[in-house]
Amino acid sequence: MKTINLIGGGRVGQTLGRLLVLDGHYQVQDVLTRSAASAAQAVAFIGGGRALSDMHQLRPADVWMLGVPDVQIAPLASALAQLDLAQAPALAFHCSGALSAAELVPMKNKGWQIASAHCLMSFAEPATALLQFAGTPCALEGDVPALIELRPFFTRLGAQCFDLAAADKLLYHAGAVFATNFLPVLQDVAERLWQQSGMPPDLAHQMRATLLANAVHNIVALGPKGALTGPAARGDTSLVAAQGAAVAEWDAQAGVAYRSLSELAGQLGRR
Repeated sequence: MKTINLIGGGRVGQTLGRLLVLDGHYQVQDVLTRSAASAAQAVAFIGGGRALSDMHQLRPADVWMLGVPDVQIAPLASALAQLDLAQAPALAFHCSGALSAAELVPMKNKGWQIASAHCLMSFAEPATALLQFAGTPCALEGDVPALIELRPFFTRLGAQCFDLAAADKLLYHAGAVFATNFLPVLQDVAERLWQQSGMPPDLAHQMRATLLANAVHNIVALGPKGALTGPAARGDTSLVAAQGAAVAEWDAQAGVAYRSLSELAGQLGRR
């Protein structure tokens, strides 16, 4: 059985680590995080592996997964490239959606095969992510031998893999940001506007559930254009202007967002 070391024990690391244990094709060997406590917590959720907070205690492995924040990938790759590992080089991949495998060049220069693998889903909470993972798209990019290994690796976990060019990663990830990361922001703005206008809090919470559920259902059933409603979609420019001014007076940044999104909504309606 091949071994895998997990660097980073956050939500992505815990979710994929647990899926690996359940799958059984790879042995989760070492789990490295910044502190002994967080490493122990990650190992407890994953159900396997040795908790570490010192990278010099890492053992050689066939595959290395770097599930750390984007800004930490390049420095970590440089540090790992300096480790004296008897079985190195091996295969290393990171989980960033925006950055390419080139972040791991220090390891590649030592003979490692490198790649990036991004699972397109919200890892808000590992236990929930486990239940939602099946069918998740997984964008693969990097060295061909690494991709040959990673495609069945992620397919067995339940992902749907596809190849992504390094030059397209920023746009690809921006799509994920628009689809998921901005939705909580828009909902927060909506609820603050409702509170400002006097809507009772319990009713605002009810709207959070019903409006979002209905919107998602309509987008899935009808597509973005078919689900589009509102003044911009109707071409009611006078109302868009008046409403945009009112929102801008309440919050300048929200006003800018309202005008920009209204323009995009109008373009979608006319497409």
